[in-house]
Amino acid sequence: MRRIRYAVAASLDGYIAGPKGEAEWIILDPEIDFGKMFKEFDTVLLGRRTFEVMAQAGNRSLPGMRIFVFSRTLRQRDYPEVTILADRSEQRLAALRSGSGKDIWLMGGGKLFRSLLEAGLVDTVEVSVVPVLLGAGVPLLPPPAGEAKLELIRHTAYGTGIVCLQYAVKS
Repeated sequence: MRRIRYAVAASLDGYIAGPKGEAEWIILDPEIDFGKMFKEFDTVLLGRRTFEVMAQAGNRSLPGMRIFVFSRTLRQRDYPEVTILADRSEQRLAALRSGSGKDIWLMGGGKLFRSLLEAGLVDTVEVSVVPVLLGAGVPLLPPPAGEAKLELIRHTAYGTGIVCLQYAVKS
C-alpha cells in the first residue's frame, strides 16, 4: 500500500509558514538531495491556501506529479491541471493509497494534515526543523487536535542547522 507522508519544513517553534503565509525563512541546505526526495512521490495533496501560494508563484503543477487540492471554494474548471476535491474524501484517498504508484506527499497545510491524521490516513510525519523562531504563523498541527503517537524512524542533522526528523504514525 502506498503511504501518505506529511513532509514539511517547520520553524523550531512549530510553524510551517509565517503569519502572512510567508516561507522565505526556509533555508535550502545544499546537502539535502531534493531531487532524490521528489522521486519518492508521484502524487501531492494540498490544502487550498498552500495551493494558492504555489499558484501565485507560477507553480500550478509539478512535473511528474498528480496534484489533488482540497477546497470547497476553488472550481475545477479554473484549475484543469489539478484535481479539486471539495471534501476530505476519505474514500478517494483510500483508493489512491491502495492503487499502484509511489508514495503520496501531503505537502500542506496544517488543517489538512490535522484532518487526515485524525482520519488515520497519515503514515509518516517528516519535519525538517529550520533553525529560526517565528513567534507566530501557521502551526504544524493547528488546534483543536487529538493526540497522535509517533515512533522515530530516522533523523539527520545538516551543517546549516536543519534537523530532519521522520516519524511513523503509530496505530
